[in-house]
Amino acid sequence: MTPFTAPFDPYCGAPPPPSALLAAWNGDPVLIALIAFATGAGFWALRGEGQGRARLWHAGAMLMLVAAFLSPLCALSSALFSARVVHHLLLIAIAAPMLALAFPKRRAGGTALLSLLVAVHLVAVWFWHAPQPYEAALSSDAIYWTMEMTLLVSGILLWRELTAPAAPVGRVLLAHLTLIVQMGLLGALITFAPEPLYAPHFLTTTPYGLSALDDQQLAGLIMWVPAIVPYLVAALLALDGLIRDGFGQKEQAV
Repeated sequence: MTPFTAPFDPYCGAPPPPSALLAAWNGDPVLIALIAFATGAGFWALRGEGQGRARLWHAGAMLMLVAAFLSPLCALSSALFSARVVHHLLLIAIAAPMLALAFPKRRAGGTALLSLLVAVHLVAVWFWHAPQPYEAALSSDAIYWTMEMTLLVSGILLWRELTAPAAPVGRVLLAHLTLIVQMGLLGALITFAPEPLYAPHFLTTTPYGLSALDDQQLAGLIMWVPAIVPYLVAALLALDGLIRDGFGQKEQAV
């Protein structure tokens, strides 16, 4: 059995050798058409004056989708679990908040709604990074796209609530703290697992100079540290807004 032979048929194709990676773009015409349609539809919805910033957020999100699904990162994620984690972070921590800012909610929902969205998103993240569901996703295109869409859509809905106008800052900070802790915990569990957990990558990492366990530890570290940065930045911005509002109220009182 060669390093690239495995009983899995991932949507992104067979793991490419390093020498062919840069040419391993995804040419799926249906996906290209869908991303092009979403790009055009988004710009059409954001036409008119006063939407310049929203159009930039939308353009950035579409570029992240291209990077995740069409660029060689898609093929690399068939070889390395660490690349898969980067792929997922592009969806939930970069593309999702960009789309939320491009198409924001007009007003915040209640505490129950935010709690539900946090729970649903975290269940999706934990579920799809468990070994058995992950193996299933790399064995079936239908399950693969179920994984991708549940992660992306739950992320968009959550970020829209977190960035909604007049959302209570304390509630937003608590939600971000919950996300940071849970991401860190999942990353730590993956990092310190004593043996490889993800069968699709048992035989695919060696050409990239990594053992399956090395790759898994790298994936855990990525989820443990870089993954929390967007949530930490958003929490700090919310806290900064709270502090500024507090100073503004004091100045008015004086």
